[in-house]
Amino acid sequence: MAISSSRQGFRQGRAVHGWRVVAVAGAAIVAAGAFTTFGGLLLVPLHEQRGWSRASIGAAFAVSMVLYGVTAPFAAALMDRLGVRRVVVGALLLAGGGAAGSVVAGSPAQWTAAWGLGVGLGTGAASTALAASVAERAGAGRRGLVAGLLTAAGVAGQFVFLPVLSRVVEEYGWQVAAWGLAGTAVLVAVCALVALRRYGRRPA
Repeated sequence: MAISSSRQGFRQGRAVHGWRVVAVAGAAIVAAGAFTTFGGLLLVPLHEQRGWSRASIGAAFAVSMVLYGVTAPFAAALMDRLGVRRVVVGALLLAGGGAAGSVVAGSPAQWTAAWGLGVGLGTGAASTALAASVAERAGAGRRGLVAGLLTAAGVAGQFVFLPVLSRVVEEYGWQVAAWGLAGTAVLVAVCALVALRRYGRRPA
């Protein structure tokens, strides 16, 4: 009886930990989606406040979106090799650093380095690749449900937070919104650092 209770408790503990992983992964994917949405709100403020051409500002967005798409397969391979935790934390810190760097960027080249490279690589590694990796590790019984939840998280990050970010930009300025996204990324990275401490590489 004691052994049976111990096994049941162990299974329940694993289940709770598994859903904790899904929750943290969802938060990371939501944050990544919010970054991609926020970029579209910056064209006019940057042009008006800093006098940069729309072409130079748009070039950073183009670099970011290209890297967002290209990064996913490499991020998935890194997750298998280094573990989900390291890649997710690094990706979120990179995206947050890119958002912070965009505030202090003094030229279009610096803006492209911050938003194009930092945010593009960071969000690319913390979106579709993360969803696929977590769903694959969830087991056959929950794989479809986890994949659906994380896909919905990506949509929420891209569209649900658009009016919120737009309001912040209108009321307080785009810099405040950028710092807010940077802080959110760091906060989620800390949560991932704690919640994913036993969630490493995929077994060979």
